[in-house]
Amino acid sequence: MDSDLFILVLAGTTRVQRKSIHAARLVESIGRDIQGIKVQLVDPLDFNFPGDGNDPEGKDPRYSQLTKQADGFFIVSPEYNHSFPGSLKRMLDSELENYVHKPVALAGASSGMWGGVRAVEALVNTVREMGLVVTFSDVYFPKVQDIFDDQGKLLNDYYLKSVRKAYDELIWMAKALKAARENDSPS
Repeated sequence: MDSDLFILVLAGTTRVQRKSIHAARLVESIGRDIQGIKVQLVDPLDFNFPGDGNDPEGKDPRYSQLTKQADGFFIVSPEYNHSFPGSLKRMLDSELENYVHKPVALAGASSGMWGGVRAVEALVNTVREMGLVVTFSDVYFPKVQDIFDDQGKLLNDYYLKSVRKAYDELIWMAKALKAARENDSPS
């Protein structure tokens, strides 16, 4: 990998009727247009995570490799029952050592008017315990079913600016933490 930062966009659910995947794809799309970074969407439907039954160690080697290479993460999570989905928790729990001292931006999505704020709040403590460094520019997608059409096309340009602001902070933090990881390993 060259000098570009590598950012993983993590979609947070495997549910069939998930609308948050549209938000995750938007985050990925915006990232692809930013010079100096490479992004990749990680859809949990494409991987085998702990509790899925196929790997006794609970790791998917493809995800392990991606998280090892990643300089940062952008999690897009729906809000289910005032928290984030178990599929996202299984994904995150599978690679603790690959998250330490890497930044993470958070986005929430919900069918209600709060936009996943409680999922983001729940994620902050979880990802912090995993060694990730949380940025401060969260993105919220309230009434996500009204923000995208059925094919996932964005209907409100406000979110372009909001996601870009979150990326600006994530990129700044990724550069700073990458330099620190490369130059000074904590004991």
